[in-house]
Amino acid sequence: MVLWVVIAAVLVGLLVLVVATGSLLGRLGPLRRAATTLLRRQAEVEKLRADALTMAQEADTLRLKAEITQERLAAIKVKVGPGSR
Repeated sequence: MVLWVVIAAVLVGLLVLVVATGSLLGRLGPLRRAATTLLRRQAEVEKLRADALTMAQEADTLRLKAEITQERLAAIKVKVGPGSR
């Protein structure tokens, strides 16, 4: 009789393990898709960050060129004289 109780307890334990494993394996597909999506988005963010850095550097370069142009324009105005446009 004790043997049957032990066998039943082992079978119940195995059944619980199988159900838990099945539930876990059922969730792996969506988790894998979510992980893939996150990795893709991370790559997009890194590319956007690099593009933003490039654009900031270009904006800084344009700002410097604009300052130089303003200085040159002021120098030309000084050379031409106060009455000229």
